[in-house]
Amino acid sequence: MHREATLLHLRVNGDDYSVAVPPHKTLLEVLREDLLLTGTKHGCEVGECGTCTVLLDGEPVLSCLTLAVDVQGRGITTVEGLAQNGELHPLQVAFAERGAAQCGYCTPGMLLTAKALLDRNPRPTEDEIQEALSGNLCRCTGYLKILEAVRLAGERLAQGGHTP
Repeated sequence: MHREATLLHLRVNGDDYSVAVPPHKTLLEVLREDLLLTGTKHGCEVGECGTCTVLLDGEPVLSCLTLAVDVQGRGITTVEGLAQNGELHPLQVAFAERGAAQCGYCTPGMLLTAKALLDRNPRPTEDEIQEALSGNLCRCTGYLKILEAVRLAGERLAQGGHTP
């Protein structure tokens, strides 16, 4: 079966890409299969788990439910784009320090969702953190260490840390 490809121009993690893909291909598929940015994870593929979360113009979106053709001209950030100039983002440091990643499968989505929250509000309450992360499922940690890591990163950012 012949499927027509669409030439997409995407800006991912500050880099420009041109890729020809079928119009039905999701952003998740393009990121992983065409751009080889495999930090974004395949999870449920129906928008229930949050493992495929990326930032689109700074806001969390589920890449499994987003068509790649719909994101041309918008800024896409994946977990690969969090570290800048070889320096980990404060969230990545806090996750490591607090042991917030066990198997690590949910971690990219958690990190990006938390980054969007902290960009808006570096001093979120416990309830605000829980609400922001409510669409991201973790089967390993029980969430306590994740919440602690987000709170710690927020404190550091509020005290003058950077947000690349």
